[in-house]
Amino acid sequence: MKIKRIALFASGSGSNAQNIIEYFSENEGVIVDSLWSNNPDSYALERARNFRIDTFVFSKKEFINSNFVVEKLKERGINLIVLAGFLWLVPTNLTQNFKIINIHPALLPNYGGKGMYGMKVHKAVVDNKEIESGISIHFVNDKYDEGKLIFQEKCPVLASDSPEDVANKIHELEYKHFPRVVEEILNSID
Repeated sequence: MKIKRIALFASGSGSNAQNIIEYFSENEGVIVDSLWSNNPDSYALERARNFRIDTFVFSKKEFINSNFVVEKLKERGINLIVLAGFLWLVPTNLTQNFKIINIHPALLPNYGGKGMYGMKVHKAVVDNKEIESGISIHFVNDKYDEGKLIFQEKCPVLASDSPEDVANKIHELEYKHFPRVVEEILNSID
């Protein structure tokens, strides 16, 4: 059996990254190889270190204007990059060399694009009096949140819900579905 290797990319607290690490911790066919961040203060780095997973912090120049990240990922034999709360636009040199998936806390194409992340999304959903929201898992291309959809799951938004209430519902969906969808994508890779 060929072992599949995941690289996680995260900018923030890393709760989705940790959920994926825990999900695959007993899977002999999958290794969460490393966690990469553009933010040296990201709590995701600490979460990964707690599981003895290698961590890397990179600069904008290393990410966008060089092949530093691409070469390191190739050296490590990465099969899939998973964006778990990663906020930078992924450059073409990465999208052309790796299969990359992302999770977005809304039902794309709604509430996607540059600047639409985290509580900004949930606030917009509540402010616009939406009756539902959800998660979208998609392939990554060179535009924010425009890659081919893989999976969506909905949840109701009540008139009484605050952005924090919506965030909690979205987190539940993320934790339930994201690792399983990652596994399905891994299983489709030769």
